[in-house]
Amino acid sequence: MPPETVLAFDTSAAHCAAALLLPDGRCLTRNEAMTKGQAERLMSLLADLLAEAGLGWSALSRIGVGTGPGNFTGIRISVAAARGLAVGLGIPAIGVGRLEAMAHGLPRPLVVAEAARSGEIWVQAFTHTPGELVVLDDAGLRAAYDGWAATGSAAVATGGQLLAPAMPLAEATARIAATRLPGARPAPIYLRPADAAPPSDPPPLILP
Repeated sequence: MPPETVLAFDTSAAHCAAALLLPDGRCLTRNEAMTKGQAERLMSLLADLLAEAGLGWSALSRIGVGTGPGNFTGIRISVAAARGLAVGLGIPAIGVGRLEAMAHGLPRPLVVAEAARSGEIWVQAFTHTPGELVVLDDAGLRAAYDGWAATGSAAVATGGQLLAPAMPLAEATARIAATRLPGARPAPIYLRPADAAPPSDPPPLILP
């Protein structure tokens, strides 16, 4: 596959992260911590990154996007933006799971363990191929992956060697997207339903 120019981004957690992978292998990255406002900031952040490289939108070969798991709204923001850019620019959009991106560039075997809510842990093992993404608790993680090398905010529960990420999350997303064949449109990875509940009030009467 020839070198491509890949713009990747992720808003699956409390950040707005982006990376621009250039054909010569260099990668420009931005990561802004934020708990809200990703929808308003994302496109301007991407434009800033392109401007830093002296490129326009037409220079892009493909889009990479983090598909979660993570914040329900944040994932939807990124995936919707990636799909829109892909249609507008006529280029493919490639979805990359957050835990897969966290594992990129680290030695195998490896388990990625990322703390979720309510004592849950998102877990994915990586040997020669990625394993299934599952939800465990501390005891379940230790029982299944005792002594494994691990990365992620809940990695200490394995009791094995703790590894720092090899690169920023958005850069890993870009590098994975650069090597992946285009397929189905990116889709969010949801391991639990949204916290928001539908309104209990009856809908208003619509007059003819």
